[in-house]
Amino acid sequence: MRRIRSLLHGMSILAAGLRLSWRNPRLAILGMVPPIVVGVAFVVGLVVLGLNALSLATALTPFADGWADPWPDVTRVVLAIAIVAGAGVLGVLLFAAVTLLVGAPFYERIWRRAEDELGGIRDEVELSIGQSIAKGIDDGLRLAGVAILTGLVVVLLGLIPGVGTILGWVGGALVGSRALAVELSGMPADARGLSLDERRRLLDAAPDVARGFGLAVYLLFLVPGGAVLCTPAATVGGMLLVRELRGEPTGPLARDRAVADEAPPPPPLA
Repeated sequence: MRRIRSLLHGMSILAAGLRLSWRNPRLAILGMVPPIVVGVAFVVGLVVLGLNALSLATALTPFADGWADPWPDVTRVVLAIAIVAGAGVLGVLLFAAVTLLVGAPFYERIWRRAEDELGGIRDEVELSIGQSIAKGIDDGLRLAGVAILTGLVVVLLGLIPGVGTILGWVGGALVGSRALAVELSGMPADARGLSLDERRRLLDAAPDVARGFGLAVYLLFLVPGGAVLCTPAATVGGMLLVRELRGEPTGPLARDRAVADEAPPPPPLA
């Protein structure tokens, strides 16, 4: 029950991110543009792959030509389904990474505005342009490696007779939710001077909360149009997740408390 409560709490962080992100509707609408552009490209690619999946599976299994019927066809259909499933999981993870990269100026403004409402960042670390680019490339390559590995695992699980497709999607959701939590916490973690490894250790302090947040994002990304509506909220949710795990205020009065903490003490009474 404790793990279930933690998962549900993590999912509620996305809902809180949705409320905060839409306090400025203009920015939220601008934040919907990058996922539309990236999403169209990914959907077209997935459709093309789906239409050619059986041909690809046939090309990958020449050894099955000598098998007795119906096993060559069965094997190739199962492999085609597994390929599409693996590509879908890979697409969700790469979609998030590419969208955050393309829409970085929009999403930085969105999460920073929300961060300021909660009291801002104490001792913020400002990276130079060169450092920011180098860090983004390094993090992106490492996260892309995780996405590709996840997609391959889903394909292999999909080859298990009977339950392969279900196991593939469940496994992809569990691994993908973690990867999304890492990706979406990137900008606020960078502003606090956290490396990718430090960010992962921070999420490991409350793994079920982080997975619940990532799982909510993952499932909404699978819904047609969900990624468009969800991405601005997910960016703010990643900031809320970092604040919560670091023990920073996340409530509606956080800004007032932060201002009160920084204000000088009142003069003594005469």
